[in-house]
Amino acid sequence: MRTKHFFNPLTFTALLFAAAWFSACGPKNPTTATVGDAASKVYVAPGSYDEFYNIVSGGFNGQVSVYGLPSGRLLRIIPVFSQFAENGWGYSEETKPMLNTSHGFVPWDDSHHIALSTTNGEHDGKWAFVNANNTPRIARINLKTFRTEEIIEIPNSSGNHSSPFITENSEYAVAGTRFSYPMDGQGKNPDVAISTYKENFKGTVSFVSINPENGRMGIGFQVLLPGVNFDLSRCGRGPSHDWFFFSCYNTEQANTLLEVNASQKDKDFIMAVNWKKCEEYAKAGKGRKEQVRYAHNVYSDETHTGTSTIENEVIVLDPKELKDIVYFMPCPKSPHGCDVDPTGQYIVGSGKLAAVIPVFSFDKIQKAIADRNFEAEYEGIPVLKYDAVLHGEVQKPGLGPLHTEFDGKGNAYTSFFVSSEIVKWDIAKLQVLDRVPTYYSIGHLCVPGGPTRKPHGKYVIAYNKITKDRYLPTGPELTQSAQLYDISGDKMKLLLDFPTTGEPHYAEAIPASLVQPNSLKIFKIEENKHPYVAKGEKEAKVVREGNKVHVYMTSIRSHFTPDNIEGVKLGDEVYFHVTNLEQDWDVPHGFAVKGSNNSEILIMPGETCTLKWVPDRVGVVPIYCTDFCSALHQEMQGYVRVSPAGSNVPLKWTTGGTPEANNF
Repeated sequence: MRTKHFFNPLTFTALLFAAAWFSACGPKNPTTATVGDAASKVYVAPGSYDEFYNIVSGGFNGQVSVYGLPSGRLLRIIPVFSQFAENGWGYSEETKPMLNTSHGFVPWDDSHHIALSTTNGEHDGKWAFVNANNTPRIARINLKTFRTEEIIEIPNSSGNHSSPFITENSEYAVAGTRFSYPMDGQGKNPDVAISTYKENFKGTVSFVSINPENGRMGIGFQVLLPGVNFDLSRCGRGPSHDWFFFSCYNTEQANTLLEVNASQKDKDFIMAVNWKKCEEYAKAGKGRKEQVRYAHNVYSDETHTGTSTIENEVIVLDPKELKDIVYFMPCPKSPHGCDVDPTGQYIVGSGKLAAVIPVFSFDKIQKAIADRNFEAEYEGIPVLKYDAVLHGEVQKPGLGPLHTEFDGKGNAYTSFFVSSEIVKWDIAKLQVLDRVPTYYSIGHLCVPGGPTRKPHGKYVIAYNKITKDRYLPTGPELTQSAQLYDISGDKMKLLLDFPTTGEPHYAEAIPASLVQPNSLKIFKIEENKHPYVAKGEKEAKVVREGNKVHVYMTSIRSHFTPDNIEGVKLGDEVYFHVTNLEQDWDVPHGFAVKGSNNSEILIMPGETCTLKWVPDRVGVVPIYCTDFCSALHQEMQGYVRVSPAGSNVPLKWTTGGTPEANNF
């Protein structure tokens, strides 16, 4: 996200140093980064498919984008946390409930991180999870339909940046609160002075359970933690399967001017959480039940409708009482990334202000815990000795390390924001092997399968925060930038720049072979259980219920049934329930009525969607299809007559025949 920065002498000195380093080590000309046969390596011929789906968070647009790799072609924008005019997400009556929260309807949020479901630590192609950063939520996207199926709000959380991260068999999606704050459970008094931060502010990590059959989520339990800021996380794998690791900053517990006051200590923490122990304690009733309010929204592909339920209880575990569930490890300095290698043995911390990359050993962590090799306690939680858990440090790796991914060949790839580069290094030997420039100021990076047990070590993608000279200028705001590098050899090679929508933060890439064969083509008409479905033109009708008028409408190339309606009156609420009768792949129909504040809806083959319209004047109003469907698309239209309130015009409808009059 973009923020305003004010002059600070410490920041200015760091930037001068970074600028000097970048000038000496950075590329002299953008064109020098290209490699001879790069074009042939990213070319996907017409009619051919990409090798990978790249699932990318949309940042400030609140959505998720899907790109093909290696082409970099944008394939789809999946609406999640923001209304989306292209297909009516958050505008149609069926999808409005999906954007409900305990704060009410929230039409726009901020998405940062992607997590793809795994089985035995490997991508399984079932679901994608993504966070809402502002109003804390986690969404689940079905990779069969590429639709958002579920959104659950995270209570006792403020700033859901540290989310979602998936355990090896997708048992849980895990979310940490970015901002510690006075918890908002019912019965508590959150009205406290900000200056009482150290006494009254707390953090949480939430474990959201995932049903292995249908993906349905629920708040399993939460862990109450000291008032620090939690950043990024990874699950353990293999020997560390039962553990989760989080980066933490602001151990100073500052509440103002954090760019200085939260950067005082030489080391902050990597937090290790034994989630298996937490699960056992929660099931044994050793957590306390707290009353909170949070929304749980679910979309059904049978009824084509979303529902929203307000939940009111969570289980909270306190590590001050349950001493064997949480441990801290010192980590230099202001860590951002926290990543676990494919073997599950090494945990990499990335301190934004550190001159080294610390790598921790899981075996050493376990030994230090067993030996009680603690250097202190931090608010009742043991702090393991740094040297006791350290595998080693990568020396002079670059400036501003952020995130690390892995190729499955013993190598790690770390993004460096300040020095604008990706650095490849050997995990066991802690030696830098290669470095390539990025254009410019890289944030996250992605190796296909990089956060799994079996990475597909062919590419690394850089998601850059600044674009500058890479594309045609479009005024003061430029498109975001992604870059594709070949990592199949000893040296990384830049293959492609491609623009992205929103501000991508994290992304994951998955082989197309795991997703493409299962992709849904149509919704079967006979399986449509929408309460207002019309499964054929003979079922089309118009029904009055008081001042509500329900239009059971069908669409097929190239007409609506009915397409002429009379008897609507001022003061009515009109619901157009449109069923697309097509059973052919990729033949959607749109629907619009003049004067509706929803503009339109888009209906997929076999689906039913609803547009609500409240007419504001007397007259004859056109309705029409908004999505080009056939050579006679322009002819796909009709009319609705609106009469004065209290008039005696009967309710009538027709398509090409004699009107039928009904009184309901």
